[in-house]
Amino acid sequence: MTSSDERQPSNLRRLIWLAAFVVVLFAIYSGGWFYLANRVRSEADKAVATLNKTGVEAGCANLQVSGYPLSFTVSCDNLAYEDDARNVAASAGSFKAAAQIIQPLSPVANLRGPLRTSVPGMAPLWIDWDNLQANVKLWWPLPQRIALEAEGLSGQTDPADDSDPVQLFSAGKAAGQLQPNGADIDYLGSFGDLEIDPGAIGGRVLPALDASGDATLKNGVALIGTQLKSLRGQAIEIRNLYLSSGTARITVSGPLSVDAEGLVNADLMIRLKDPKAVAAILGAAIPEQKSQIEQGFSALTVLGNEPSMLLTVVKGKPSLGFIPLGKIKPLD
Repeated sequence: MTSSDERQPSNLRRLIWLAAFVVVLFAIYSGGWFYLANRVRSEADKAVATLNKTGVEAGCANLQVSGYPLSFTVSCDNLAYEDDARNVAASAGSFKAAAQIIQPLSPVANLRGPLRTSVPGMAPLWIDWDNLQANVKLWWPLPQRIALEAEGLSGQTDPADDSDPVQLFSAGKAAGQLQPNGADIDYLGSFGDLEIDPGAIGGRVLPALDASGDATLKNGVALIGTQLKSLRGQAIEIRNLYLSSGTARITVSGPLSVDAEGLVNADLMIRLKDPKAVAAILGAAIPEQKSQIEQGFSALTVLGNEPSMLLTVVKGKPSLGFIPLGKIKPLD
């Protein structure tokens, strides 16, 4: 027998062992996938049953788990939540969350509108969108990142009677991202082409607006899961917050906090671009103060087309430079 004849059975045995290993590995994976799918269904049923015992009705209609073998997808036809004791209700369209096997901790979720809400003290709302997607990077004990993106966002009231709804706003796009940063929580957000209906703000007129924000909520991690009943004791660091329309832009940065007595304290740097355009927008939005706004902003033009000023608030008493601006009432 030649050496090549001896190698052939050896190579065949290796191939058989490799195939057997792959089959066993795939069987273990398949068992794990279907176990997790059944666990998701049973945990969802338990969660709904637990809520129902407390007088809350919640549901994920026609819950399905699919995607085997290359992904894990959870979907349902619609979402609903109703708490009669608190007079709170919300419902939305179909929901789908999917995670690829190669990235199991980074699911992507899509939610169809409209979102209908009913909360005490507010008119029922109807919020809709063309596309709404959430990207989550899971970790323990908190997600490393939660990001939301929406296109074609709009909102209106949702009257329970036969009265006509009131249009509130529309935005071409909006996005927001939250992520823990030690004990704090960082926030990045933006929106574009925001149009606020005059009927929603007492007939006042605002042009289409763009905005972006970058801020940190101090001690934000400890606030997760708690019902925030007061702004007292809260603090935020604004790295960059801007609001613009056309050539007009207002940029704000600096720390802001509310002390135990509800008094605001802040050191905010305010930068303007094209003060005359900013004054025109504010004058249209606050017509009863139009003349004062025009006079105040005309004085800023001597500082150039992009003036900066420091807004200081000490114990609820704001001042712009050396000019006092009255008093801010204590916050609850």
